[in-house]
Amino acid sequence: MVRWLEDFAGALTSVVFPTGCRLCDAPLMHARRLPICEACLASFQVILPPICDLCGQVLPVSAQSGESAAICSDCSQDRFAFQAARSFGVYEGALSHAIILLKYERLEPLGTYFAIQLLQLLRRDAQVLPVDVIVPVPLHRQKRKDRGFNQVDLFAHPLARRLHLPYRPVLLMRSRPRPEKHLLTQEERWEAVRGAFAMRQGSRVDNLRVLLLDDVMTTGATLDACARALREAGARSVLGLTIARAARPVNPVSGA
Repeated sequence: MVRWLEDFAGALTSVVFPTGCRLCDAPLMHARRLPICEACLASFQVILPPICDLCGQVLPVSAQSGESAAICSDCSQDRFAFQAARSFGVYEGALSHAIILLKYERLEPLGTYFAIQLLQLLRRDAQVLPVDVIVPVPLHRQKRKDRGFNQVDLFAHPLARRLHLPYRPVLLMRSRPRPEKHLLTQEERWEAVRGAFAMRQGSRVDNLRVLLLDDVMTTGATLDACARALREAGARSVLGLTIARAARPVNPVSGA
């Protein structure tokens, strides 16, 4: 009831005293607490088929023919420890700015919006369900202390509620922080997370199907490192799920 009253008050305030969209400054006329206008939301580039069946990377239309599977060159080399990965949209434009807002300003209504988009994605892609437990990619303890929260919690927790699944934010820990360098090469990204994640003492995932959540997938190195820790601890499978992924050229390998 308290949450409902807060939502109602926020919606009423937005109508009587409209504010600006946090991405483009256009007046917000909708009666919601979400601080982004409809035009910016509509500009998010949603990832749709054809995609790599394993990592979810967008493939050229010509790569998908008939009923045969299509995978990208990275997945053809058995590079990843997760069984599959999916993302809501492409990390560019308004969507990238929205994720930055979520990361540094703790906008819970925006987290709930992304949770709903991920829920719809999961329902569209039958091959990625079912799962048993939801686990977020953790921040290093110093990063979490500095920021005050893990942005993944803002959409992972409401997603877990909607799926009626247990949410386990303390199963994994990051034992080594990310390098201070802002922009990392692909090789540096893989090196930065190699062995950087581990299970907390006493945590158990024996024979569980894990849904692993993060905000952005760039090379897949972070999801891979977390998936390896979970698989080594006994998880039956790991599915990666992110709000966005960086677009990159791919060489499809059809029928694999």
